[in-house]
Amino acid sequence: MSTIRRRSALATAGAALAAGFAGPAAATAATATAGRRSGDAPRADRPLRVDIVLFDGVEELDVFGPFEVFAGAAAMGHPVRVRLVTGGAPGPVTLAFGTRVEVAQGWEPDGTDAIVVPGGGFGDRDGPGIWPEIRGGVLPRKLRTAARRGSTLLGVCTGVVLLHAAGLVGDRPCTTHTGARPYLRERGCDVRDARVVDDGDLVTAGGISSGIDGSLHLLDREVASEAAKDVEYLLEFERRGTPLRT
Repeated sequence: MSTIRRRSALATAGAALAAGFAGPAAATAATATAGRRSGDAPRADRPLRVDIVLFDGVEELDVFGPFEVFAGAAAMGHPVRVRLVTGGAPGPVTLAFGTRVEVAQGWEPDGTDAIVVPGGGFGDRDGPGIWPEIRGGVLPRKLRTAARRGSTLLGVCTGVVLLHAAGLVGDRPCTTHTGARPYLRERGCDVRDARVVDDGDLVTAGGISSGIDGSLHLLDREVASEAAKDVEYLLEFERRGTPLRT
């Protein structure tokens, strides 16, 4: 009974917190399409626009950890808009552990301020995941275009390998999943043993759950520290370590 009462209390507290922040601005922040000008602080009519790119074989937590952070911020009234998009045409995507997601929107480099690039499939070159996306070339090309237009890239786990293949990492400071760090070091990347590395318009996060830390850091940096704290409280999540800012 004590466990049931605790869960009920937490659910009530979370709902109350969300209700306290929600209001007309919440719906606007979640759905507004008007973009921010460079240097503008996010606000309800010009929210931080975040797109999370899905493709077959991507890790579930790489996607839904960041999605929970940004969607939770929007639901609590902070000026954020988040979408799940595909690198190509909209349609069904099958994630690493078989989760099927019907993605309603394809992705174009315009109309976004931050792009989350998840990873998956690093250990199987012939299976779904980052390697078919690298070989296909469509997503790397779109990522290069977005970078030229000023979007911030958030690479999560082995999504950083995909960003490197797109020519967007080079010798810049970065991190990735522990198992993929030797691969990037062998290719001249300045790989740091950190959970989150912030190199301006390139933010990288380590293995899988680190995407939550990276997303909270981006929310803190681009929206407000209070927004990140609110989401941490809602998720009952504590960030680990200190992001390495270069």
